[in-house]
Amino acid sequence: MSNNDILRSLRYTFDFSDDQMMQLFKLGGLEVSRAEVSDWLKREDDPEFKAIYDVDLAALLNGLIIKKRGKREGEEPKHEKTLSNNIIFRKLKIALDMRDEDILEALASVDFKFGKHELSALFRKPTQAQYRPCKDQVLRNFLKGLQVKFRPG
Repeated sequence: MSNNDILRSLRYTFDFSDDQMMQLFKLGGLEVSRAEVSDWLKREDDPEFKAIYDVDLAALLNGLIIKKRGKREGEEPKHEKTLSNNIIFRKLKIALDMRDEDILEALASVDFKFGKHELSALFRKPTQAQYRPCKDQVLRNFLKGLQVKFRPG
């Protein structure tokens, strides 16, 4: 999944306006213009399409965490220079304050079978033997499950 696909999915799921998207980036520590947001949301075949970098998507996800959960005490979170599906999944889990059962329920709502042990493997440290990389299919179905949950109908 591309970062732009994730951005479009989040915008649709939570029905964010351009102003709200700009505010999320700002909360995450990045000033962006309406034109940048607009170009990131365009489809790949549009001549004005621009790919969103990992560090920019990380800022949006950090902003989403701050918006939904509040600012953390102490040091501001740093933007990751590279994002994996596991990191994106973890940030969404934190932002939406979801437990494993909530995630499994979201996946089940789109008929995607996934076990609790498989899920816990996605949230482990990469150095652990039980760690598993999150495949695009899992993240895509999770985002679809969020749409079912937060934007029914």
